[in-house]
Amino acid sequence: MRVLITGADGQVGRALISQFAESAEVIGCNRQTLDLSNADQIRAKVRETNPAIILNAGAYTAVDRAETERDLAMAINGGAPGVLAEEANRAGALLVHYSTDYVFDGSKQGPWVEDDGTNPLSVYGASKLAGEDAIRAAGGKYLIFRTSWVYAPEGKNFVLTMLRLGRERDSLNVVDDQVGAPTTAAELAKATLTIADGVRNGKFGPETDWAGTYHMTCGGSVSWCGFARAIFERAPELLDGKKPTVNPIKTSEYPTPAKRPLNSVLSNEKLQQRFGVRLASWQAALDEVLKDLSAQRG
Repeated sequence: MRVLITGADGQVGRALISQFAESAEVIGCNRQTLDLSNADQIRAKVRETNPAIILNAGAYTAVDRAETERDLAMAINGGAPGVLAEEANRAGALLVHYSTDYVFDGSKQGPWVEDDGTNPLSVYGASKLAGEDAIRAAGGKYLIFRTSWVYAPEGKNFVLTMLRLGRERDSLNVVDDQVGAPTTAAELAKATLTIADGVRNGKFGPETDWAGTYHMTCGGSVSWCGFARAIFERAPELLDGKKPTVNPIKTSEYPTPAKRPLNSVLSNEKLQQRFGVRLASWQAALDEVLKDLSAQRG
């Protein structure tokens, strides 16, 4: 079985390669080998590789910069998924695409479900929603997994930033009124492999039954401030003897070019009911990443 993975150098892409490499021939594409803003390149790559599964982990993820690079964000996040869906249909392949909590405006009380009305607050959120819509319009064998607050032991992410700042500063101000579910790339990749295998083996029936949009995050929820405190409490050995204080602040005290939703919590009930898959709690997943980081430091 051949699997084509876009965004191979990213956090999710690397985790997917690690998960799928044992059971499939994996072809990973990064920015140098596949320009996701170029529809012709995308079509050529899919036709050249003829994969059974396409995992679209590639994305424009610079949320604030997207406010001034709308066309590029829309091309990569909005246009590319549609082209991949069309090519997946032509090849009879399964397309798995990763979307975001930022398609919602954060105004709801309680977890967001898949059928809730979307209303992105940022160009990034709008571009990711455009990608979802393009895939749904193409139809076929597709799975859209909306996730949130993704991180890994490598790359650019909140956990690594907090650890770096924690070693440099005595105190940090962190937003406390945005709530979501921190989710590791490893948990996403494990769940994706389980579901993709089940789909390929007919475990979940025909695509008319299982194709669609699902929320996929680690269990539980926390604010960014609470997440930062948990990082420091769970991995004091990564702070080089420092014990930074984390001060809660409001979003209004930390203005950014792109607006973020206050409530990013996604309900995973549909995913669990349809596929029997449940990701680890955000605390357990965090512990795994911190364990990896401690091992890297020796």
